[in-house]
Amino acid sequence: MKLLKNLVAAAAPSAVNDMNRRTFLKVTGGATAGLVVGLQFVGKAAATGDGNFNPFVQISPDGTVTVLSKHLDKGQGVLSGLASLVAEELDADWSMVRGDFAPSNPKVYNNLHWGEMQGTGGSSGIPNSFMQYRQAGAAARVMLVQAAAREWGVPAAEITVEKGILSHPSGQSGGFGAFAAAASAETPPAEVTLKSAADFKLIGKSAHGRLDSAPKSRGEAVYTQDIHLPGMLVAVIARAPKFGATVASFDDSAAREIPGVRDVVQVPQGVAVLADNTWTAIQGRDALDVTWDDSQAETRSTAQMAAEYRALAEQPGLVAENTGDADAALAGAETVLEATFEFPFLAHAPMEPMNAVADLKPGESLEIWTGSQLPTLDHSIAAQIAGLALPQVKINTLNAGGSFGRRANPTSDFVNEAVNIAVAIDGRAPVKLVWTREDDIRGGYYRPMYVHKVRAGLDGAGNIVGLHHRVVGQSILTGTPFEAFLIKDGIDSTSIEGAKELPYAVGAHRLEVHNTDVRVPVLWWRSVGSTHTAYVIETMMDRLAKAAGEDPVAFRLRHMENYPREAGALKLAAEKAGWRETSPANGAHRGVAVHKSFGSYVAQVAEARVRDDGSIKVDRVVCAIDCGLAVMPDQVKAQMEGGIGYGLGAVLRNRISMEDGEVVESQFFDYEPLRMSDMPHVETHIVPSTEAPTGAGEPGTPPIGPAVANALFWGTGREINTLPFSDHSLV
Repeated sequence: MKLLKNLVAAAAPSAVNDMNRRTFLKVTGGATAGLVVGLQFVGKAAATGDGNFNPFVQISPDGTVTVLSKHLDKGQGVLSGLASLVAEELDADWSMVRGDFAPSNPKVYNNLHWGEMQGTGGSSGIPNSFMQYRQAGAAARVMLVQAAAREWGVPAAEITVEKGILSHPSGQSGGFGAFAAAASAETPPAEVTLKSAADFKLIGKSAHGRLDSAPKSRGEAVYTQDIHLPGMLVAVIARAPKFGATVASFDDSAAREIPGVRDVVQVPQGVAVLADNTWTAIQGRDALDVTWDDSQAETRSTAQMAAEYRALAEQPGLVAENTGDADAALAGAETVLEATFEFPFLAHAPMEPMNAVADLKPGESLEIWTGSQLPTLDHSIAAQIAGLALPQVKINTLNAGGSFGRRANPTSDFVNEAVNIAVAIDGRAPVKLVWTREDDIRGGYYRPMYVHKVRAGLDGAGNIVGLHHRVVGQSILTGTPFEAFLIKDGIDSTSIEGAKELPYAVGAHRLEVHNTDVRVPVLWWRSVGSTHTAYVIETMMDRLAKAAGEDPVAFRLRHMENYPREAGALKLAAEKAGWRETSPANGAHRGVAVHKSFGSYVAQVAEARVRDDGSIKVDRVVCAIDCGLAVMPDQVKAQMEGGIGYGLGAVLRNRISMEDGEVVESQFFDYEPLRMSDMPHVETHIVPSTEAPTGAGEPGTPPIGPAVANALFWGTGREINTLPFSDHSLV
């Protein structure tokens, strides 16, 4: 892990923040007027003439433009978004544009928000690439024009480009393909002029659609499960029922008697069974007799953990924020509200469970196929396990069927396992590691469990005068390569994000955190800390509004005078929802929430009701988002819809629970995702903006839980402090 720590250390917070400020200035200028910029991407050292214009743009002789995405597309549409940026500045014909995934190379394809590390996460795909991919397209356009001008013997300034065709007033014209070889041999420009927003034909539009819609509809998109190599064996692993347990001994005799089982090997994660196909491998695993050593395992139940968390919430913790004297402010408040909130472990449960294919040639090479979300980590860990140098390892990034953070974990567990199995069999066959749904639900890397204790006070005029907030839960980052620059003074920034910098004037503010010692592997989960902090803050805002005798929208707006973008999103959502102007149908009530995450401001109004059988139905959600310039508006709307559905399923009925250290849930029947019948009608409205693009993949998730809870609060009078909602009887 030394290499990984060195890579991450390159992205020191001060350097990253400075880079973000500079990028923001460039992006803002580029979005509002033609802007001349020096190229910010790592270009090729010399002209090649092979159709590769720069690390991001390839043009073939038939005129096909291929845009290499440095980010994994796991359904969020980043492949199409990045291609739109290139095609816009290139003036390409969208019908001739294709997308593919870039190779693992952090010096060229690094996430600009992270330093020298390649990866996808934090809703950073478009924000960190906006200028870079526009520049790549603009540079390729210049080179094409130069080549055409040279061939036609005319000034480059007289050549126009439109929909993949270069033209000159003399009547000469030609497509990109005709000039691709010559153009890619041109010297790349040192600087380029980017379009003004008024000239955009693709950016900010949606008519051109996504690149992957048709291939996915036709079943042509390639996922890890589609990889079939000659002689390949399928592997599944028997993992310990308790986290932290290890193999003491095992008997594989019954497994080896099953026709089609080819081998059984022990790996660090458990015992792997290799077979001709997945079903046979599973049968072989079921036939294993494994004795586990639980001496270092987690053996508590989640009920026991929650009791310990609640006890910690009554004690002072590490101070993350301390503005004014919150205790004194609360002591002098006219009204004080207090609540303790509990949030369960949550699984990511993507439609495609973890998997990877590893083809090892011992001492020579290793090739991997998988949906790689953090290629730098996957690449380095795979090389270490195989005992190879980085250049001897190749990562083939494929489409992924969802992730929600699961494929971006610090141990690269699924790649790690596949390579360990390949090493255990001395590389005699390619290995496809497959996780079943049960493996996925019980396999760890959950959203941590949390307990919050909050006290908030109002003065006689209904103003918030103090907020005291304690957060208790596991640190996601402790012990990972990210610890060095995301944990400060023992405080994990992901535990408190969304609770530290509030969009409200709350008077004195004290925020504390307790880091718990639990041997359950945890990870970021779509919108990370905001999954719980938004719920706490936004439900408390409604309770305070009620105590003050005010409308919850008006109460929020009165306390966010210094936060115009949050206020703008809130006003838009309330207006479009008909807040206080019309009544919802079917006896539903409205609830509202607003939250900033990943640079974007999202407000949601939910219309929810309790059915006669006690179940909750959310009929309608009106969402407003300010994400700066929306590169593909329809895709932003799709991400809001997906984020709302994902978050709603979690708050309605999802939890991971443990008894004696073993996970209870195992499948979609007891860890039930949102059903189509549960999905509300969603209306999304995008705040017009020329600001820099910000995240869209995750910010739609945090507000939905509190918006629904607030609707139920006003409709039933019940305060829901423990999730999921299914724990409560509301009739």
